[in-house]
Amino acid sequence: MYTSLQAETEKRAAASSSVLAAIGLTAFKVVVGVLTGSLGILAEAAHSGLDLVAAMVTYLAIRAAGKPADREHTYGHGKIENLSALIETGLLFITCMWIIWEAVRRLSTGRFEVEVTLWSFAVMITSIVVDVGRSRMLYRTAKKHNSQALEADALHFHTDIWSSSVVLLGLSCVQLAAWFPKLVWLGRADAVAALGVAVIVIGVSYRLGLRTVHELVDTAPSGMRERIIEAAESVPGVMNAHNVRVRHSGPHVFADIHVLVNGSQTLQEAHALTDRVEEAVKQMVPEVDITVHPEPFETHERDAG
Repeated sequence: MYTSLQAETEKRAAASSSVLAAIGLTAFKVVVGVLTGSLGILAEAAHSGLDLVAAMVTYLAIRAAGKPADREHTYGHGKIENLSALIETGLLFITCMWIIWEAVRRLSTGRFEVEVTLWSFAVMITSIVVDVGRSRMLYRTAKKHNSQALEADALHFHTDIWSSSVVLLGLSCVQLAAWFPKLVWLGRADAVAALGVAVIVIGVSYRLGLRTVHELVDTAPSGMRERIIEAAESVPGVMNAHNVRVRHSGPHVFADIHVLVNGSQTLQEAHALTDRVEEAVKQMVPEVDITVHPEPFETHERDAG
């Protein structure tokens, strides 16, 4: 049987591998970017540096979120994962501001001192290969354990694949300009590629930030309320399901539901019925922590009258 301890171990392993990959890529890009003067590569180095910070925040959040509920945190510590995703969004926006400022400066001054070498291409190709591997690994783990923190990391690194590809294209254009002087205008491609990276990152940051805010203010997952009602009302003996409340806390889902039942049955029978309702809902939302409140049909009818 797959235990919660095994799940936490797998999530931590995924987060720690992301940290190690970020350390290697950041160092590689900084060295090559400084040696070649490529803004595109330096922009990617800054991006990877913040990736490293984000990956470390995610790792720490995964560790903290895995703690069991206590007196001060009765719903557990899952919101820490959502908070780490929000921090990552802020870091992404900071990256964008620096990239845009430096790219505009170079485009306005006309200074494009970029030396394209084999190392320039090597670092970007390596980055793409590493990001493909870790984004797939993080997506699998995030989906398996419903972890928003790991999903944010996966989305981040999936975006890195596209941004690195844009930089790679920019470097290729700069090299063409060096080979063919008539195509000197292609020398601007590195700075333009950096702007492309910024646009991509801003788009991802906005989507990630919006989703994170929704999680932090307890926005109910789209359509889940209706599905819970449908599952509850499919249980024989349940006449009506209402007052459904749903909230996320990191990878966990908490739900409260009121069900209208026959008021003449015994307490033991009503309890058994609520157990069946819980099982029906868990068939739809595994690992859900649900509280079912039974209401007698006669009392409900009298109150309504």
